[in-house]
Amino acid sequence: MKSIDWETGIETATFGAGCFWCVEAIFQQLKGVIKVIPGYAGGKIINPSYSEICEGSTGHAEVCQIFFDMEIITFEELLEVFWLIHDPTSINRQGNDVGFQFRSVIFYHSKKQKNLAEEFKNMIDKSRSYEKPLITEIAILSSFYEAENYHINYYNSHEKTPYCSHEIRPKISRFRIVFQDKLKVIEPLN
Repeated sequence: MKSIDWETGIETATFGAGCFWCVEAIFQQLKGVIKVIPGYAGGKIINPSYSEICEGSTGHAEVCQIFFDMEIITFEELLEVFWLIHDPTSINRQGNDVGFQFRSVIFYHSKKQKNLAEEFKNMIDKSRSYEKPLITEIAILSSFYEAENYHINYYNSHEKTPYCSHEIRPKISRFRIVFQDKLKVIEPLN
């Protein structure tokens, strides 16, 4: 899979950090992020559906593909956000979301992305920032399947629902405090 479109300067990253609704809602707010697409990667069947993913038998993770302008934001900066928006020590769980599809994973698109992801992971492990070791998987992206249309821009379309207000909104609030200088001009949370 191609990492960079050299004509446009747009690079692609693919991260799994729990529910893709949360990941999408956060990465959409970063300056330099052009588009975020929720989907599935890392499994064993072609073109899986959300219901198949939820059954837990496909091996896919809920992920987001993040298209970003590398002149405005770097892959390293995206990695900083990735490591801080979820618990990279929790096996197949993020908060109330439990299952293999919610695992912590970086699917790299290039050797450079792989090396940077591994360096960050080693640095964080050595710093002992967490009581437990990081379990984040780092694997090559072999295929990506876009999620069904109703998952796209989910938080912005459903922010008043219980899941969004109880699970996603607090993550966004914490993210905005830490990464204030990297945010697009956005509306305040209600």
